[in-house]
Formats: sequence, structure tokens, C-alpha cells
Amino acid sequence: MALSVLPMSSVLPMISTKLLKLPPSPLSLNSNHASCSISFGGVVASETRCKAIAVDSPREVEDLPDIDWDNLSYAITPTDYIYLTKCARGENFSGGLRCYGNGTIDMSVSSGILNNGQGLLEGLKAYRKQDGGILLFRPEENALRMKMGAARLLMECPSVEQFVNAVKEVVLANQRWVPPFKKGALYIRPLLFGSGSILPPAPSPECTFLIFVSPVGNYFKGNLSPIHLVVSTEYHRATRGGAGGVKTIGNYSAVFMAQANAISSGFNEVLYLDSVHKKYLEEVSACNIFVVKGKSISTPPIDGTILPGITRKSVIDIARNEGYQVVERRIGVEELSDADEVFGTGCGIVIAPIGSITYLGKRMVYGDGGVGKVSQQMYSILTGIQYGLMADKMGWTVKVK
Repeated sequence: MALSVLPMSSVLPMISTKLLKLPPSPLSLNSNHASCSISFGGVVASETRCKAIAVDSPREVEDLPDIDWDNLSYAITPTDYIYLTKCARGENFSGGLRCYGNGTIDMSVSSGILNNGQGLLEGLKAYRKQDGGILLFRPEENALRMKMGAARLLMECPSVEQFVNAVKEVVLANQRWVPPFKKGALYIRPLLFGSGSILPPAPSPECTFLIFVSPVGNYFKGNLSPIHLVVSTEYHRATRGGAGGVKTIGNYSAVFMAQANAISSGFNEVLYLDSVHKKYLEEVSACNIFVVKGKSISTPPIDGTILPGITRKSVIDIARNEGYQVVERRIGVEELSDADEVFGTGCGIVIAPIGSITYLGKRMVYGDGGVGKVSQQMYSILTGIQYGLMADKMGWTVKVK
């Protein structure tokens, strides 16, 4: 995220706006402390289109964004609205829709997120149905996971109802950005972070809950294309007693080095082992992992170092309904050489077939490097529910429109 210092009150050293040539942020949090403008968009969006819709009662806009939906990438596209609300410790959240503007917010340079990394993120999607309707997939699960993470990081958190209603509101306000049926999805990024001023390593006195959205295509290039992993023997994603089991912001920057090394060596991603025994599978940087052998599907257990993925949880239920024996257990890295199929699950990737895994120089190929039968089956059922093509017998989808 880009950081740039903005002018503050007269009690602080004054910085000339002419020298910086920065416009005032339309999303100011009105802090009495020195503040930073934090860009979450990276690209300036037009404010005029936002002003054309009443913020307190957004209506459907006829003009569609100028986007090549057939070549939609997995990247940030500025939209019309964000959702922003704040809460002091022991109080209630208040706020709502704001214009996206230039994609910046103001906060104290001594905020909890900037100084102590006190923050959580979530990820979910809105899907366009064939009839033009819009569905969310299990948003209450994201709300519950955020509450669990907030308890771990000692932050105030919106209730499940507040979370789901906020997601619905921001999706409805940005509905023209939901890609056409089967052309992608509207990625929804809720954030909860310490925005209050704090110097020692302690919980922030104020938290901000923010949601922004962006239309996205596939996480990896190609639709259900096999990816290739390398097992890391040097880096670990999480350790016992840490925060690997909650979706903390800091968990992701810790894998950048391992990811960069893997990509430079021709791999798509990294598969991590446990940090104690260094032999049990944990997860990939941004997804959970499943190992298939016959009619048995195994996945590492949720024991504090692995993120409880919502797609993971859904695939377990789907697979059991389809007659597979699903076991949550420790999986030794040596079992990869005997697997029939391996795949990953996550909000961004949905289902990612694993074409090969390399461990200590040995490359293990699955299904001739193509898409496995189970991967294809799970993907078809899961996306069928998400896009409203199949009956939602589980009650997982939530109608926005």
C-alpha cells in the first residue's frame, strides 16, 4: 500500500499542500493526530460517478463500467463505494457507505495497524446469476472467522449481522461492477484494524472496519488450470502458539520471500510443512490442501497453525455428500508420492488442481499434470451453487439482488 504524509493540525509541524500537491482525502477519519493517507486502490477513480448516486440510498446505475470482462485479471479495479465504520474500545461501530474517491483514508501515524500490525482481513465474493441476480457465498462464516480473529488480537468486532448487512450494502452499491455470469466475480475485502493512536505494543483504543470491492478473474491464469508447487524446507507459514489459525494481515507478508523464490524457480506457489517436526503438510500460501487416494480424501486438521478456510469447509461437506471418506488428519510429506490427486481450496482460487509437487528435488506429477476427476467434480458442484446453477440444499448462498 502506498503511504504519503498529509497536512495536519497547527499543533504539528506544518507540511505545505502545495509542495506535496496532494488533494484532501474524501474519506478522512478526522483524527486529531498526525496522519497518513493509505491507498488501498492504487488507481485514481472518478468521484463524479459516485456523487451521481445518493450514498444513503444507492440505486442501480444503467451505465456499465468499461471493462473487458473476457480478460478480467485478479487485480484491483477502483469501484464506486467502500463501507467504513469506526469503534472506540467498549463502544459500538458507527458509519456506513462512503465514496471510493481516490482510494485513500486518513489515520494516525501512530495507529495500531501501522505500529503493531494489529489487523485482520477477510475475503469473499459476489456472483452474478444467469438471470442477473447476485449471490453471496456463506458470508456469515467470514463474519464468524473475523470475530475469532478479533478475539485473538483483542479488537472490537462487528456482530455477524452487522458484518453481513455491511457486505450486502456495499455489494448493492457497487452492483454494476459485479461481472456478468461466469465472467468472474466481485471480490469483497473486509478489513478490521487498529486505527487509534498507540505507542507501546498494546491494543489500539479504536478499531476501523472497512470493506472495499473489486471485480476479479481467476487467481491463477486459466480456468481450473493445474498449478505446480514446491515444498519449502526453509520457511514456515506459521508456528504453534502463533496466529496462523486466524486471518491476520501479518501472516501474508511472512510468505513473500518463499513465494518469490518459488516463482523465480518456475513454480506457482509454495507448500509449507509444520515448524515442529518439519514433515507434516500444512497449507499453501493462500489456500488449504487436499490429498486424494481412491475414495479417501485427506486434509490437515485445524489445530492453530492452519487457516480454517470457508471453501475448505464447504468442500469437506460436498465431498462427503458425494460418497467420499473425508479425513482431517496429519499428512506426512512422504504420502505425496503415493497420492492419486492433490488440489487446493480457497476463496480466491476456488479449486486449484495440483499438477505437480517438488520436494527435495523430486518432482511428483499427478494425473499426467492435468485436472483430476475429484478436482473437477468439486469445482463443478461448488461453482454451480455459487452461481445459482444448482439447488442450494445447504443454505449457503445469500441473495443480494
